[in-house]
Amino acid sequence: MQNHDLQGFSPDEFKLSKSGFDPQMPGHDSPHVNEMILRQEPRTARKEGSGISLPYDTRLEMGLMLDEHLCALNVALHQYTKHHWLTEGAESFGSLHHILDEHIDVTQDHIDKVGERVARLGVVPTAHPVTQHEISYIKHEVEGRYTMRDFLRNDLEHEIKIQGMLRKTIKRAHELNDFGTVQVLEEVLLKREDLGYHLWSLLEDDSLVRGMNHLLDNNGDIALNRHLNDKLN
Repeated sequence: MQNHDLQGFSPDEFKLSKSGFDPQMPGHDSPHVNEMILRQEPRTARKEGSGISLPYDTRLEMGLMLDEHLCALNVALHQYTKHHWLTEGAESFGSLHHILDEHIDVTQDHIDKVGERVARLGVVPTAHPVTQHEISYIKHEVEGRYTMRDFLRNDLEHEIKIQGMLRKTIKRAHELNDFGTVQVLEEVLLKREDLGYHLWSLLEDDSLVRGMNHLLDNNGDIALNRHLNDKLN
């Protein structure tokens, strides 16, 4: 891969060096490799262009950043789906089950929008689920059943990270005059902010369901939870 002017981006923020086949990367080695006709390696850009009048270096850099968002959105989708399956409790089984349905639908739509933009820039999107998790800047929570507040807080931490990384790419796309990517990501960002607001509101410490704990713990039904990780790095 050619060197790029990262304009302040560190390798820890976007994995721009991960381009082409990597024997250590899941999904990059197959027993069928000699039975298929290879046209383009993963996370590379077409040299001859793709009908979009942007330079090769711009298409490659933007394509790799967008591919990382694509991977992160797939991780978020898998986690939302798990939480949708495991909803329980008086407030969660009904209303939260449907709210997570909306988050799943929106995330699927964003995966398609971002994946389409990656392809239009002439870059090969990452589709192998294990490779997606490896490249993604968010990671799926540990396996197991936890409280609904734990589930929602983990989802909110994902949304905050995704929003921050989207803003970095939008800023970079402006610098490179890639206004098509700007439009796609601004629409995605606005909706991710909505999803984050929904989760934040659900985690507020007011509730219609009090039970009897307020008679015993003297906390006045104030939710005591671990600190929300809102750091981007």
